[in-house]
Amino acid sequence: MKAAAAPVLVENLTVCHERRPAVHHLSGQFTPGSLTAIVGPNGAGKTTLLRALAGLHKPQQGRIRAAERVALLPQASALDRGFPIGCLDAVMLGLWRQTGPFRAVAPAGRAQAEAALQAVGLRGFQRRPVGSLSAGQFQRVLFARLLVQDAPVILLDEPFNALDARTAAEMLALVKTWHGEGRTVVAVLHDLDLVERDFPQTLLLARDPIGWGPTAEVLTAANRLRARQMAEGWADEAADCVDRAA
Repeated sequence: MKAAAAPVLVENLTVCHERRPAVHHLSGQFTPGSLTAIVGPNGAGKTTLLRALAGLHKPQQGRIRAAERVALLPQASALDRGFPIGCLDAVMLGLWRQTGPFRAVAPAGRAQAEAALQAVGLRGFQRRPVGSLSAGQFQRVLFARLLVQDAPVILLDEPFNALDARTAAEMLALVKTWHGEGRTVVAVLHDLDLVERDFPQTLLLARDPIGWGPTAEVLTAANRLRARQMAEGWADEAADCVDRAA
C-alpha cells in the first residue's frame, strides 16, 4: 500500500539529551516525499533529533508538526536481542497500531509480515530467533518491520552500519523505493560519499544547524570545517537544560 506523502515541520526546536543541550533552535521542513540525510560530528544531536521527530523525545522548546503515522528504525546496536522472539513475530510488532496490546494479528496481517520478510531476502526465517541472526540479517528484519508499518514518514538511524556491501545496497534500494513512492524519508548517516551520491537533501548539524537544503549546497568544505570547529568547542561542563514547563 502506498502511504500519502507528508511533511515534517520543526519550529525553533531545541532538544536536550541527559539534561545537556543536543539540538539548538532548529527550524525548517522535511518536504513531502523528500529523501534527506542528517549528518554531523559525533555528539551533534542527530539521534536525539530523530527520536524527537518520532515523538519519543520531548522538545525543550519549539514544536514539531508531523504526520500521525511515523515509522522509526532505531540503531540496531541499541536493541536487546536476548528476548526470545522469532523473526515473524518481530516483524508483526510493526502492526501494533492496528492490533493494540490484546488483539491477535489477523491472518491478513500475518501474510503481510511473511511477505515483508520475503521482500528483504529472509524467506524461511519466520521462526528463526532474532538472537541467532547476523547483524545484516537482523537489520533486514527491522526493515521488514518498517514495510508492514506502511507509514508516510520513515526515520532511519544509521540504517547501513555493520552491513556487508550486498546487504547495504539492497536496503538502500528499498529506501529509494520508499522515496519513489512519495514517502518522506529521513536518515542519520555517517558516510558522506553515500550521502552525496544518493541523498538529494541534507541537514548538517553540529548541535546548531549548519545547513539544510540541496546536498551539494550543504556539504561544502566551508560548512564541514565549521561543523568540525564547533564540535571542538563543545564543553563537557555545559549548563543543564532548564525545564521551561517547571
